Amino acid sequence: MTELATPYYLIDKSKLLANMQKIAYLRQRSGAKALLALKCFATWGVFDVMRDYMDGTTSSSLYEVKLGQRKFGGETHAYSVAYSDAEIAEVVANADKIIFNSISQLNRFADQARGIQRGLRVNPRVSTSDFILADPARPHSRLGEWDIEKIRAVMPRINGFMFHNNCENGDFDRFDQMLKHIESEFGELLYQVDWVSLGGGIHFTGADYPLDQFADRLKQFAEQYGVQLYLEPGEAAITLSTSLEVTVLDTLYNGKNLAIVDSSIEAHMLDLLIYRQTAKLLPNSGEHQYMVCGKSCLAGDIFGEYRFPQPLKIGDRLSFGDAAGYTMVKKNWFNGVNMPSIASKELNGEIKLIKQFNFDDYVDSLS
Repeated sequence: MTELATPYYLIDKSKLLANMQKIAYLRQRSGAKALLALKCFATWGVFDVMRDYMDGTTSSSLYEVKLGQRKFGGETHAYSVAYSDAEIAEVVANADKIIFNSISQLNRFADQARGIQRGLRVNPRVSTSDFILADPARPHSRLGEWDIEKIRAVMPRINGFMFHNNCENGDFDRFDQMLKHIESEFGELLYQVDWVSLGGGIHFTGADYPLDQFADRLKQFAEQYGVQLYLEPGEAAITLSTSLEVTVLDTLYNGKNLAIVDSSIEAHMLDLLIYRQTAKLLPNSGEHQYMVCGKSCLAGDIFGEYRFPQPLKIGDRLSFGDAAGYTMVKKNWFNGVNMPSIASKELNGEIKLIKQFNFDDYVDSLS
């Protein structure tokens, strides 16, 4: 591992495979299909480990649709908050199903999408999100239709629904309550469609999640309404599979011990900054406490505060865990800081370089 220059994301295929096996078990027991949510994780260099355990991909844009169709295979579901006239034909050409965010978009593009299955996003106006920034049911939300009278009027034009209102939800009972709410509000319409997607945000691959109970609830729902169920795992597919490997470049003291590493949350783990979260670093124990900071000029470029058994020194390696979701898909060139390489730890323990970035990549990203 030390032969590869930091920073780099390290995807451990054995840990990824453990998540895939849980997904495969869920599919078998429940009858639900599982689509990888590319908005969370789109590193196609490890799709070879994933495609045998999942049914395809789901997207949020034209480029994600094309990536899923070309690099993953299986079913390719297309969704976007809004499609443009310039892209709709290409979206349809690369998708098996297209889900419209609004009735307006459905009516506008239904004829152009008549050759594939058409769905509508429905907003049940409740969610599990603790952040208004990510809450699909936030006041005045633009994500999906909620008026059952308006939805009734377009039922002849659609084959399915998509409900995406779970967010980092690791509580089965809370999921069950949300699903009961959907049944209560839209039950009469559920009998009229062929398929229903319940979106992502359900952490069913967690260590203590009641997977059998979850599978049985999904099967009961599908059988009651006569639908094919879909799940769209993002974080659940890749949780705990990946680390961000960094090196200490400098240490200093300013009321606290500080360590500067060769990475940046602004550029490499942007969700930490957006949601004011701390990177995961274990074992996080010992007598010596440090604030670990990124190398960009953003004053708040801070991974978090951690404890170590020995004082940190220049050249020490640190490994931030659970670093797959919403990282590689959001990495950027802020400050011209080089992007982390992407590597995989193969099932035999070998470290394989998947992608390395350089100055030309930085230049090509600009004009």
